[in-house]
Amino acid sequence: MPRKKETPKKQPVFKHEAYIEGSGSVVDEKITDTLKKNYMPYAMSVIISRALPEIDGFKPSHRKLLYMMYKRGLLNPDKERSKSANVVGETMKLNPHGDQAIYETLVRMTRGNEALLHPYIDSKGNFGKQYSSKMHFAAPRYTEVKLEKICNELFRDIDKETIDFVPNYDNTMQEPTLLPATFPTVLVNSNTGIAVSMASNVCPFNLEEVCETTIALMKDPDHDILSTLKGPDFPGGGLMLYDEAELNKVYETGRGSIKVRAKYSYDKSANCIEVTEIPYTTTIEAIIEKIIDLVKQGKIREVSYIRDETDIDGLKIAIDLKRGTDPEKLMQKLYRLTPLQDSYPCNFNILIAGTPKVMGVREILIEWTAFREECIQRRTYHDLQKKKEKLHLLEALSKILLDIDKAIKIIRETENEADVVPNLMIGFGIDEIQAEYVAEIKLRNINKQYILRRIEEVDQLKKDIEEMEDILRDKKKIRKIIVNELRDVIKNYAQPRKTMFYYLSDVEDTEDIDDTPDYPVNIFVSDSGYFKKITPQSLRMSGEQKLKEGDFISQSFEATNKTDLVFFSDKAQAYKSRASAFDDTKASVMGDYIPAKLSFDDGEMLKTLVPTTDYSGYIIFFFENGKAAKVPMKSYETKTNRKKLAKAYSEKSPLVAAIFTAEDSDILLRTTSGHALVFNTGMILPKSTRDSQGVQVINLRKKALLSSAAIISPEDLPELEKYRSKSVPAAGKPAKELGDSNQLTF
Repeated sequence: MPRKKETPKKQPVFKHEAYIEGSGSVVDEKITDTLKKNYMPYAMSVIISRALPEIDGFKPSHRKLLYMMYKRGLLNPDKERSKSANVVGETMKLNPHGDQAIYETLVRMTRGNEALLHPYIDSKGNFGKQYSSKMHFAAPRYTEVKLEKICNELFRDIDKETIDFVPNYDNTMQEPTLLPATFPTVLVNSNTGIAVSMASNVCPFNLEEVCETTIALMKDPDHDILSTLKGPDFPGGGLMLYDEAELNKVYETGRGSIKVRAKYSYDKSANCIEVTEIPYTTTIEAIIEKIIDLVKQGKIREVSYIRDETDIDGLKIAIDLKRGTDPEKLMQKLYRLTPLQDSYPCNFNILIAGTPKVMGVREILIEWTAFREECIQRRTYHDLQKKKEKLHLLEALSKILLDIDKAIKIIRETENEADVVPNLMIGFGIDEIQAEYVAEIKLRNINKQYILRRIEEVDQLKKDIEEMEDILRDKKKIRKIIVNELRDVIKNYAQPRKTMFYYLSDVEDTEDIDDTPDYPVNIFVSDSGYFKKITPQSLRMSGEQKLKEGDFISQSFEATNKTDLVFFSDKAQAYKSRASAFDDTKASVMGDYIPAKLSFDDGEMLKTLVPTTDYSGYIIFFFENGKAAKVPMKSYETKTNRKKLAKAYSEKSPLVAAIFTAEDSDILLRTTSGHALVFNTGMILPKSTRDSQGVQVINLRKKALLSSAAIISPEDLPELEKYRSKSVPAAGKPAKELGDSNQLTF
């Protein structure tokens, strides 16, 4: 039970002082209980009030900042830019966070930073660049900002009760819960946020395409979105893979991945590749560092120098090539190995009425349309009430027009000022509001001309009121207003696409090119698991093989640098690699220790290595119980780049030997009881299952085990014909005089 310690109660010093019950007490509580109690409110605060965008396209930090700039009059085209420091200071009235966090939010929305397709803030000064991690923005005291013209579409009719206002954190002023944007900003500008247990990543789309798609969906809910919304449009441009299936997935579910690659040109005179547009998800520094790292590793040999030539004219990465390099093939390799090609992960998680929801493009636009319909309704109702109030006042003027002298007489003959309004109400049969309005008319305006001019508005007001009431009754007319506003947005703010497309057919001939250099090598494997790859030239110049004490070379092959290698362990697992994955070495070094190089499990040791180029032939596993399994090498060929294969062979009985044969061969078996058997592998049928237990190839005496298996060389075969088996299984014959069977293995 938690112990509760209470501090002594103090008497108030002044009469107006009071103490809250329980204040000043210290409560012992388990930290786990405290976390359970407080973590959920924190998580909900992050999700709802910080990290995720809402249907107007903004997070609270963005909305507060833009609204305070609007309140400062920075949307007025005639007003000069304001220092960023002033804007940050004003925003702190709504956003109780540090000035640096607010300024970083401002920076991302500026034209200078180039992070948004349609920036909201016009900027002057150094605001860094979204595509560079080292181009830092200047301090807020040096930079100046004002709102871009497009912000007129964000704040239009905000003073007509189109959206709700709530008190700020200290209840000193009101702030909007949403902005009444006249176009789907939520899809036009990118938005990324990480909340608790969820995240949001909305890619940007072309403004004109988004508006046209919204219009089409309002006319036809089954509209094919892909026909009008071609794909994401990133501020940095680049080339997007046009994958119709993936785009449809993103449009319908809100999740998927968009592949984008850099745009480049080749300067033949300088033998240089110039990259001018890069994926939105990466930076210049990340690309350069990766290319330099690949050059150091020897994976890219065609690049002689790389430099960042970004300047006031825009982004540029220059890659100098070595003589004879094919720039197209090099770029295909760089696309595969560097961030010059990257994927943008889509996760359209948006707050709808305070609830996070992952939606596709269709559902987002439907939700936005409903939000905008409500804004139009509220604006129309607000205007309707204003016009009704005005008509109500003008109707009083109409009555006064009939007898102005009477109105003057009532006012003049009334002794008390407080009785003027009641006497006008009685004299003309008008209500208090109308009478108050008449009483406030200036003496100079109590003439027939002024009153007639004001009354002329009555007919127009009645017509406007009738139209507004008709709009509120007819949803189609509200949608027509939305369509007209969207067309105005297209007319005023549309811009050409920055991100173009490329298709799989454009790269299918080069995507799968294997750039691994190919040359002959000699492969050596020692009994304890050391591996060496030595070129023939180096082998001719080398002396004796360096080995651990007691170790010996158990396998050797002539292969190429592109040969696939399948390593079988004593734990019935296979590890796949390639000769090119190992460094060229010399006979005078120990080589690579395979269990460490390929990350074998603890205590796992190498049993045998099988090199292959086309996975033809068979591998025959011999077990202590006298069984053998003939498995095609094709069983170890995988379409994906899997490195580790479980159940590579049967574990029912300990493995004695694993022998690869390209074609059927003669095999010599020996047992612990001193018997031998010769048979041809063609007598065993292959099994497609890797962990097959196999068939009995030799009958063993009591307590005897199979001890060895080896391929017989042609010159040894005549001597061993007497041990030939006519059928499998068969009993072995005594063969103690054969000696060590390892002498017959190659």
